Amino acid sequence: MTTSTVPPKTGMLPVDDTQLFLTDTRGPGRPVVYLNGCYGDRRPWLPVISELDSGWRHITYDERARGRSKRSADYSFDACVRDIDAVLAATGVDRPLLVGWSYGAAIAAHWADRNPDRVLGVVAVDGAIPYGLTGEAGRERIRRLFRRMRWALPLFRPFGMAARMTADQHADINIEANEINAAIEPVLDRVNYPLRYVLATGGSLGGGKEEMEQMRASLDPVLARNPNVKVSAKVPSNHSHILRKDFRAVAAAVRETAAAHDRRVR
Repeated sequence: MTTSTVPPKTGMLPVDDTQLFLTDTRGPGRPVVYLNGCYGDRRPWLPVISELDSGWRHITYDERARGRSKRSADYSFDACVRDIDAVLAATGVDRPLLVGWSYGAAIAAHWADRNPDRVLGVVAVDGAIPYGLTGEAGRERIRRLFRRMRWALPLFRPFGMAARMTADQHADINIEANEINAAIEPVLDRVNYPLRYVLATGGSLGGGKEEMEQMRASLDPVLARNPNVKVSAKVPSNHSHILRKDFRAVAAAVRETAAAHDRRVR
């Protein structure tokens, strides 16, 4: 284990019309950038970071209007992918290992697809799976869900479970995420770096157990075609609790991904 004598860095990073709350443990460890769930903040990663400990360089940030970051006029998926570039430029990291949960997993996969020579590897935690609610029926189902949750979103916000956005903005982000995930299969087929999945079991806030398991099964054809894509673990907790209850499996996937990268470059 390497113990860093460099003090951690915490602060606001100006990006476009907003500022992102960023933390960086710095030091000589292998850099890991954590990408949050759709409306969440960086806090769910803390058990994973604690499990990996100081042999790694941990970089976390809150996406636009999430956590301690500021609001923006642009909450698009593409803006979130570009934010990784800003974080890497600010931290001086050139070759990160990306770890994303849910929405963050799709962001990680798309950034890696645009930067295949820069990414060390990706760990996708119950996300970046080729399945999504699309078409007008899918969009209306998502809009109904967030209309019903409108009153609860401000209550979820202090716990890092909702963004500083309207219910319609929450829905728009979810609609775009579903469409991107539904079309992600070619991105996964092009993976030429280690990509490891940690898959949950059971349902989520927006989908029942049967539907979510159907979603996870949609990954099987990709796994059969691309040897760079593997499942590191299928854990017993559900989509919402996976980082809290199965953080050791996520940490193990990070170690596994780094080891797979090292074997490739020898």
